[in-house]
Amino acid sequence: MIRALAAFVAALSLSVAAPAQAAPQDRTATNGDVKIHYVVDGKGPLVVMIHGFPDYWATWKPLMAELNKAGYRTAALDLRGYNLSDKPQGVAAYAMPNLIGDVAAVIAAEGQKDAIVIGHDWGAAIAWQVTFNRPDLVNKLVIMSVPHPAGMARELATNKAQQAGSDYARNFQKEGSEKALTAEGLAGWVKDPKEKAGYVEALKRSDFAAMMNYYRANYPRGTGEATETPATMQPPNQRVTVPVLVIHGMKDTALNAAGHSGTWNYVDADTTIVMAPTAGHFVQHDAEKLVNATVRDWLNERR
Repeated sequence: MIRALAAFVAALSLSVAAPAQAAPQDRTATNGDVKIHYVVDGKGPLVVMIHGFPDYWATWKPLMAELNKAGYRTAALDLRGYNLSDKPQGVAAYAMPNLIGDVAAVIAAEGQKDAIVIGHDWGAAIAWQVTFNRPDLVNKLVIMSVPHPAGMARELATNKAQQAGSDYARNFQKEGSEKALTAEGLAGWVKDPKEKAGYVEALKRSDFAAMMNYYRANYPRGTGEATETPATMQPPNQRVTVPVLVIHGMKDTALNAAGHSGTWNYVDADTTIVMAPTAGHFVQHDAEKLVNATVRDWLNERR
């Protein structure tokens, strides 16, 4: 009885002494007069996570949890126009230089000079461009789904599957395309019923015209050899000097896997490409365990 009581007291003191797990925190970074909402958690090297369309910061919850346990500090932002971030009006507000500035603002708000940058969909396109235009901000790059701009341009010019896959983007570029969108429809891809309600609410708080402005301001126009890429998406230097990890769902119908071929020709550090054969466009969800373990281990090897 005495031994049992002693064990109980010891366990109780250990429980009381253990520090409480800090909860994720909502924060704001400012780029000019635009406020960017982001959520931070964990301690360690900074990882900035950028979502795509149609999404919001919570797409990164599983990967955030994995990286927090591994000793990283994650900062997942809401893109401008989405959820709790500001929603400036007009196409020009969504041109790539402004999006690069938003990422720079989050890194600065965290008191850091650089970060590991992870992006999916438009977040990946932004991550590439941050790396080209502000190489001082990125120490490692993780890309999901979107090829290097050179590979994307090649596929748009020559690959009929990619040309067909880009039809949705051409439609989004049309004036008034946002009128056909609903929060419920945009959240249709979300498979987890526990998360779906949060997506619908976040998308209801978002600006559908802003979502379309990403395509109007930055996505290439035209087809085949006549495809034209906006000047802001063609920096003079498209080389990457930091390690790159690319993860792609091979069932992605919007972005063809062939676009990643030759990525290594533009990277001066080590390049890792992982193909998930059963995953679609939202590879971070369709192949969650693979993505989480791959990103964690890849980062740890380069710590």
